[in-house]
Amino acid sequence: MVVCGDDGLAHRLAAELRGVYREQVTLVVPPSGRRVRQPVVGRARAASAALLDMVNAAVNRAGNGDAAADADRELEATEPTEDVLADAGVERATALALVYDDDETNIRAALTARRLNPRLRLVLRLYNRRLGQHIEELLDQSAALATGDGPGSGSGSTTVLSDADTAAPALAATALVGTSKIVETDGILLRAVERQPPRPGEVADPGLCTLALLSATSNDPAGADGSEGSGEHGPQLLPDAAAVEAATGRGTVALEQVSYSGPPLAAGRAGVPAFGELFSRRLRWSLAGLAACVVALAVALMVVTGDHPVHATYVTLLDLFAINEPAHNDDRGRQILQLLSGFVGLLLLPVLLAAVLEALGTFRTASSLRKPPRGLGGHVVLLGLGKIGTRVLTRLREMDIPVVCVEADPEARGMATARRLRVPVVLGDVTQEGVLEAAKIHRAHSLLALTSVDTTNLEAVLYARSVRSRLRVVLRLYDDDFATAVYRTLRAAHPRALTRSRSVTHLAAPSFAGAMMGRQILGAIPVERRVLLFAAVRVAGHPQLEGKTVGEAFRPGAWRVLALEVSDGVLDGERVGGAGSEGARGSRLVWELPDTYVLRSSDRVVLAATRRGLAELLGRRVVRRGADL
Repeated sequence: MVVCGDDGLAHRLAAELRGVYREQVTLVVPPSGRRVRQPVVGRARAASAALLDMVNAAVNRAGNGDAAADADRELEATEPTEDVLADAGVERATALALVYDDDETNIRAALTARRLNPRLRLVLRLYNRRLGQHIEELLDQSAALATGDGPGSGSGSTTVLSDADTAAPALAATALVGTSKIVETDGILLRAVERQPPRPGEVADPGLCTLALLSATSNDPAGADGSEGSGEHGPQLLPDAAAVEAATGRGTVALEQVSYSGPPLAAGRAGVPAFGELFSRRLRWSLAGLAACVVALAVALMVVTGDHPVHATYVTLLDLFAINEPAHNDDRGRQILQLLSGFVGLLLLPVLLAAVLEALGTFRTASSLRKPPRGLGGHVVLLGLGKIGTRVLTRLREMDIPVVCVEADPEARGMATARRLRVPVVLGDVTQEGVLEAAKIHRAHSLLALTSVDTTNLEAVLYARSVRSRLRVVLRLYDDDFATAVYRTLRAAHPRALTRSRSVTHLAAPSFAGAMMGRQILGAIPVERRVLLFAAVRVAGHPQLEGKTVGEAFRPGAWRVLALEVSDGVLDGERVGGAGSEGARGSRLVWELPDTYVLRSSDRVVLAATRRGLAELLGRRVVRRGADL
């Protein structure tokens, strides 16, 4: 694997490839004095620096320069030119990640790398989505023509990612359920949640499935080396039903779908405001009062004249709009009622005119910013509508989670998105007094501080905690070491509140690493000191899956089929429901498959697997590193 970049994402990605997937990595970074952006991620920088120590040791042992090609190493280069890519071994590499902060640099290097190695798997970091789609199609077509393979063969594939898009699901899920063990599958967010051992006589809820049995004791050193094989009492990955039933005193890791069950934020669709938003509260009370007066006058007229209720109402409306004949020859009671009806009619005309003008004004401002409605509670307060905040806002609204945004710049990137989604926005500096109060922070469910300034995020979180000590907070911090220090301090000061500090590079690196491993890798979830991989696999070509039932295809400790992609939610001619069958964004994945379903060659399945199990299933060469695979 070759990783080229100029910021913390490159170092974090290199560490992810080594620590999770056990791959050999060559890291290409600018010289120390010419690196841009903010300070490099501390722990990832240290991990990537260890790669250079390993290659030096390998070179010393081998006594020649060829050993460097098979070991982890770090190169320094100002730009990823053709000579630099060749020196990094792109011609022999399996995958190349170009994660420079500049789109043009990544595109230029990708075109060069595709020419050097048409079968190379490319992963690009681009902010421009539309341009990224065109570049992906161009590079895939170029690889298909150069290799002679079909466009869907997977040889020379190209994946374009954005750190904002990849970090947004984890940030949204953290604000909702308080965990970062998240995998995104066809628009559905899945989380791995640790559950305590069930009490005697209590039946544990397995969720979608049971992924692992935790260690028998919390201090068990088994698996400390991170290997797939472990001691007897270590965590057991992908256990079968018998192992789960036989396990006593051991917690489990269950797979669940992330969803929101609270009250949704009332909002119109397609830019049309709800009926209650057409008129102000004062105007609605005025209309209700006038309607009550009309009813009272109709009842009085019916009592005085003895008319039918429908006729009495009709006559009252005629008097109300002054289009009835004067009651000269009628009795005094009828004349008094006609005068009262005329007086009410005079009051009704300006109220009707105000209602029309207010409704027109509401439609005119339907695309403008909304204010937080009165009585709003249980919502998410989102600070910052920049690149990251905009993506997170979109994901939260896709799950129907009520959101109130706070932004100081009226021309920020996400203001148009907030108008389109009709999300309430408070304009103002979050560090000023009264801004968070306007966002109803005292009744909020959680706070997401996602501005680009670390001190602003920290100040907002500290102030919000002073208003509500148990508020769930998630703050975006650039440096991992700083984020860890903030997290520990806030957790110590507020032990009963949930606090999470996240670095975007830390959240985005797993998705980039999964793309480098192949498009079928969806993500990874840590289980104590081990890792479970999630992959989307075509059944064709895998004898362990093809023609077997879901139950027969399950291999405990190696892999397990979790979901099946079907057409329009139809499985074997019958419409199926289940979690995520027709969930968010039109996903066609069916979960909780029956064990009797026979997997066909045309099926595409989502499975959970260990590193060893996935390597065996996909037929990949497994690199041995000490006792680990």
